[in-house]
Amino acid sequence: MVEFVDGYPEAEGAARARDARDLRRAVEAYRFFYPTVSLEGIFKGTRDAGAVDNETALLFIARPHHLGFTLNSDTPYSGGILDLRKSGPMVIELPPGPLIGLVDDHHHRWIVDVGLPGAYAEKGGKHLLLPPGYDGEVPGSGYVVARSDTWTAFCALRVLPLGGDVEKANALLSSVRFYPWAKSDDPPAYTFTDYSDHAIDCTCLAWEDNLEYWRVLHSVIDSEPAIEELRPMLGLLAELGIEAGRPFDPDERLAGVLAEAARTGRDEMLVSAFASDRPDRTVWPDRTWEWAGLRPENGTFEREGSLDVEAKDRWFAQAIVASPAMFRRVVGQGSLYWLGLRDARGDYLDGGRTYKLTVPLPVPAGLFWSVTAYDAQTRSEVVADQGQAALRSLFEGLESGGGDSVDLYFGPSEPAGAEGRWIQTVPGRGWFAYFRIYGPQEAAFDGSWKPSDFERVDG
Repeated sequence: MVEFVDGYPEAEGAARARDARDLRRAVEAYRFFYPTVSLEGIFKGTRDAGAVDNETALLFIARPHHLGFTLNSDTPYSGGILDLRKSGPMVIELPPGPLIGLVDDHHHRWIVDVGLPGAYAEKGGKHLLLPPGYDGEVPGSGYVVARSDTWTAFCALRVLPLGGDVEKANALLSSVRFYPWAKSDDPPAYTFTDYSDHAIDCTCLAWEDNLEYWRVLHSVIDSEPAIEELRPMLGLLAELGIEAGRPFDPDERLAGVLAEAARTGRDEMLVSAFASDRPDRTVWPDRTWEWAGLRPENGTFEREGSLDVEAKDRWFAQAIVASPAMFRRVVGQGSLYWLGLRDARGDYLDGGRTYKLTVPLPVPAGLFWSVTAYDAQTRSEVVADQGQAALRSLFEGLESGGGDSVDLYFGPSEPAGAEGRWIQTVPGRGWFAYFRIYGPQEAAFDGSWKPSDFERVDG
């Protein structure tokens, strides 16, 4: 409460009101720009590993030593950082084949799909990415043309290892080319470095709950154009001392407010991710499985008349990059992501307990399916002595037994008879799972097929 004297706020009350106002502004700004800072974590991890913008990218199938929000071990990954300020219009050239990709701008906003979900599908083709404000020549044909609102963009790519042939998949992914349009006649070399056996941290975990979050965000705001669509939120940042062209140097009071806002904002986003009460989060009424993404219509989290801020918070608290193809719930297209974080009793999954997941066979997957276990604190693959966090139909032979279902196990010790069907978890570490179906069939949508809940088998 602020007391007023002759209509004016008294000093102590005004000071408290300023702190409350700035904290409120900062928490909202934190949540809105979390995707920006998350992508900056990907950029830092990629560059620290030796990749160079416009010249080289990393390539790997994710494993527990690859720290990244809900990366999976199903498909080889790569990600190219594109510096359009340096290159001008950039060509992204994909060969024919089962490649899946997208381009996001520096604020983690979707620009265009490439590969299977893109205009050329499996035939391959050329995309031309234009930088902000570009008004020069544009080719009349031969390219899908898209524009980035930021100077720096990210092209995330995956390749489907059909038949389990990872070597062939890696070779296909390594044949993707990035080069400046101005050098199309003699494109410079672009290389991919296999980082499968090396640790990497592509997250913003080190910054997300402290003052450094705002320093990182300021560095992005200072290096990128002001986007008209973001003006209200950029204005909010400016009131907190985060503005392009000006140093970020908060006084002791504001630094304390911002640090508190980072902790509060992080906590609120994790509640959206793991304790949402949205009715549309549930996949089946008689199961605890939830949709990882709440907004199936598009990759920009838009709904009629507004932005779905809860869906946006939920997704980026647990995952990275977004496009319409990732959330599409259409038979035979893309993939489905189901989130399992509670057992059949409704309790959060506990790394010290043992659980059984019964998967009816055949799984309605036109391509393949998998279950991956993630640490709730890092939102990355569970790290345990076993060194494995995924069970995949392509690689573990999960459907080879000939029965009408397969039982998968999760717990600190391998149960008897569970060889090849167990993921080790860690006592004292909560975890959650993604069930992924690639090329989902009708039964994955109409309720005629569904996995069990996680059942405790240790009492």
